[in-house]
Amino acid sequence: MQMILQQAQKMQEQLMAAQAELAEAEVVGQAGNGLVQVTSTAAGEVRSVRIDPKIVDPDDVETLQDLVVGALQDAAHKAQELQAEKMGPLAGGLGDAGGFGLPGLG
Repeated sequence: MQMILQQAQKMQEQLMAAQAELAEAEVVGQAGNGLVQVTSTAAGEVRSVRIDPKIVDPDDVETLQDLVVGALQDAAHKAQELQAEKMGPLAGGLGDAGGFGLPGLG
């Protein structure tokens, strides 16, 4: 029983370390061949948005909005991939990955 508790504690420590790493790791999502870029943490916190001035057209705001959404989605997808990479081995040992409370691991 003591061995099981030690293994559970070790997995919890590994999980906490992986979560801390994901909170700091950054991914960059982009749309429009890089005209719009979103930098976020792998935990989903948006840190910055960069918009190339040549895409800004006051007569076509919808395209810019679509590009921002596309870049956000790309960043979220890359964050999910990084989460799966970092948390995958831990999730395999615990069964339900959704129990970690991280988006994209359910």
